[in-house]
Amino acid sequence: MLTTLQRQILGAVNASGGLSRTELAQLSGMSKAAIGGVVREMLDAGFLHEAETVPGNGQGRPSVRLVVHPDGAWFAGVSLLQNPAQMALINLHGEILSRVSFDADASPQRLAENIASALPALLEPHPEAAKKLVGLGVTLSGLIDEHQSTCVQSALLGWRDVPLASLISQATGMDVAIENDAKALAVSEKNFGQARDLSSFTLVSHGAGIGSAHFVAGQLHRGLHGGAGEIAHCTLELNGLPCRCGKRGCLDTLASLNAIAEMARDGGLEVTTIGGLEKLAMQGVSEAVRILHRAGSALGLAISHLIQINDPDLILIAHQDADFSGLFGTVVHQSIEANVLPGNAGKTPVRTFTLNDDTWARAAASIAAHRFLVGLKPV
Repeated sequence: MLTTLQRQILGAVNASGGLSRTELAQLSGMSKAAIGGVVREMLDAGFLHEAETVPGNGQGRPSVRLVVHPDGAWFAGVSLLQNPAQMALINLHGEILSRVSFDADASPQRLAENIASALPALLEPHPEAAKKLVGLGVTLSGLIDEHQSTCVQSALLGWRDVPLASLISQATGMDVAIENDAKALAVSEKNFGQARDLSSFTLVSHGAGIGSAHFVAGQLHRGLHGGAGEIAHCTLELNGLPCRCGKRGCLDTLASLNAIAEMARDGGLEVTTIGGLEKLAMQGVSEAVRILHRAGSALGLAISHLIQINDPDLILIAHQDADFSGLFGTVVHQSIEANVLPGNAGKTPVRTFTLNDDTWARAAASIAAHRFLVGLKPV
């Protein structure tokens, strides 16, 4: 649909939030006349539109700022992190246009068929959707290959070497990309969220499991086998509790919501959520305080390792349960600062935001949008 040059222009305009023709000419090394012709084609095709006029520097006429047209292309996304599965339709600004849910299925073939059956309901509110829909992204908990086509392994789904993208593509007739949940969320934040203006950042997702993903020099860092960022299964406690991955003492066994709930049950507490534990901690229940301290310290320690290794511009923590203003969040921040080099303490901003079904479905669609905007990095 787009030439390589047009894709580069669209990606640059999206990343910056808007550029003038002069700025595009400078970035591309092309003449303003040449870039103007390409821009005109993209304006006519509906991928760009002209926004406000930018004042000149006193030596020339004002420039017109070009921005991405939200309805230039649309993308569907499917989140397999819950049942029923969530599906959303987004535009080029990352805005959700419609959403549906459907029954997930552990059988990859039946899942592909369920996605195909749910797609018409997603598009029904928008008669023009079929013409604008460019691709479909799917996000799940697991290890995905470098081509974003095969689920190498998912302990949650019980899959190994499942060619999920091709199965869904055959069922829907669409271009399909699949991705690990944390990486998809990082892509969503880079394209449409808090990390849009950043070159390097790390995202940590905290929920039933724990994930992380890294953008380095403006690119999603996937690693040689697609496994970069798997902090959930980094060993934080030698000879600790057994993990579903087969190892012991993984971060997942110490700080995930599943682990926290299990510790609460083992401690004889009636609550199993962070919010519930926070209330008990405020009442002076020592077991609740101990659990929050243990989990928060482990998560903060793991994040401090990410800071030491990557030195990112920002740490984004996406959390599922309660907010980060209570004891748990306080301990996480304290543990981060206590475990980085003293000279680096406090220098890396840490921000948090809350996860919901829309967040994950948009993240899935963002994978398709990212491929459209910048393409898949060659391997």
